[in-house]
Amino acid sequence: MAKSEKTAITPTREQDYPNWYQEVVRAADMAENSPVRGCMVIKPWGYAIWENMVHLMDDLFKETGVKNAYFPLFIPLSYMEKEAEHVEGFAKECAVVTHHRLEPDGKGGLKPAGELAEPLIVRPTSETIIGESMARWTNSYRDLPILINQWANVVRWEMRTRMFLRTSEFLWQEGHTAHATEQEAKERTLLMLDVYTKFVEEYLAMPVIRGQKTPSERFPGADDTTCIEAMMQDKRALQAGTSHFLGQNFAKGSGIKFQNEEGQEAYAWTTSWGSSTRMIGGMIMVHSDDDGLVLPPRVAPAHVVILPIFKKDEDRRAILESARALKDALEARQFHGGKIRVELDDRDIGGARGWEWVKKGVPVRIELGPRDIEKNSVFMARRDQPSSKKESMDREMFINAIPGILDNIQESLFNRAIRYRKENTFVMDDKKQFYDLYQKASGYHNGAFVMAHWCGSDKCEETIKKDLSVTIRCIPFDSPTEKGECICCGNASSRRVLFAKAY
Repeated sequence: MAKSEKTAITPTREQDYPNWYQEVVRAADMAENSPVRGCMVIKPWGYAIWENMVHLMDDLFKETGVKNAYFPLFIPLSYMEKEAEHVEGFAKECAVVTHHRLEPDGKGGLKPAGELAEPLIVRPTSETIIGESMARWTNSYRDLPILINQWANVVRWEMRTRMFLRTSEFLWQEGHTAHATEQEAKERTLLMLDVYTKFVEEYLAMPVIRGQKTPSERFPGADDTTCIEAMMQDKRALQAGTSHFLGQNFAKGSGIKFQNEEGQEAYAWTTSWGSSTRMIGGMIMVHSDDDGLVLPPRVAPAHVVILPIFKKDEDRRAILESARALKDALEARQFHGGKIRVELDDRDIGGARGWEWVKKGVPVRIELGPRDIEKNSVFMARRDQPSSKKESMDREMFINAIPGILDNIQESLFNRAIRYRKENTFVMDDKKQFYDLYQKASGYHNGAFVMAHWCGSDKCEETIKKDLSVTIRCIPFDSPTEKGECICCGNASSRRVLFAKAY
């Protein structure tokens, strides 16, 4: 970046990527830190993005037969203890309620009173409490499958937090299913991973790599964990969604039993799958630039913002009437099954108004002044292009073209992210080259995605993690079987895995 080039966001990605991210969130007025340590307040613009994501994902879930329900925020400690590996995986992150009321402490303050007979865990995830319900709902194979999802908040007591990416409380959905056969449960696991892939790629415009987690990276208590991994602009990976095959582990812990077609008692096979507001953080880091947020049109709270320009008071009425008529005409158009969402900003605050919408990431900005009205045209800027690039378009042509323009922006963001990932993904077989890449990585230049051989040993996985803070993100489904040597120990390996630093 040339020294003379000014940007709306300071610092830039190159200068300080973590603080750039925080500034994008702040400048777009998406969220702010809460008085409660590690938590955030999601402001209307940020929450509108989440609402759009919820609506779109919810439709995709329901197309597969899933129904929504709601389960308690509090989970008895004894429920968590039923599945030892599961509780061990979450134990250090659990918030615990031990009392049920407050009373005066005699010093002008309050103190906890009324100790609970059994401590309650504030929901970190709901396998155990939902398993208890499924056990009561299941008697016969005819009661299966059970396909449940809930939209909720969860608490995981994080030490280092960053808005949307990692907070002590966050919003998510968690799906839980129970099946009569192992095969059916495995098929559901992969089906929901396909749903996540479709949503993240087609709606958030984030290309992902689908694969299987190594045993050490699996969800606590699961037989298998599958995931989707995306590359951020600092070349780190972000896990954008997971789907877990739980086998019969949770069914045995919760007593989810049924009489099968042969009249024998059997345990159900279960799955769970989840995604969260972390997806918003990923979307920010994949698409945004040094002028602020960049939003894919399919999840943007507004597709178009109209900015009336009037230098003389006598022009104001005519320009506003023209702007309102343009807004009505655009809102009558359809984009992916819904009307075009339009903001009309008639505030008289000069150039700062336009920059506010740049920083909010609205896909299309329209300036409308006296000359534009005379020529029956609009002055258009696209957020996927440099902020200084604007073009004049015939007004009617623009109204007719807007669905296609939004589609083109969506496609260009996805293709740009694909190119970036391809440019920063390498196949390596030399250990020194592998170590040099990550040891020299810092800040915005955080290495790369590397496809390298791994022998399958926990020891090699842990060594690389300890030496480089690099983990095996997944064993990609499309990684072909090929003979090679482990990048760590040199022992025989049958396929390559994906290595990266990660969030």
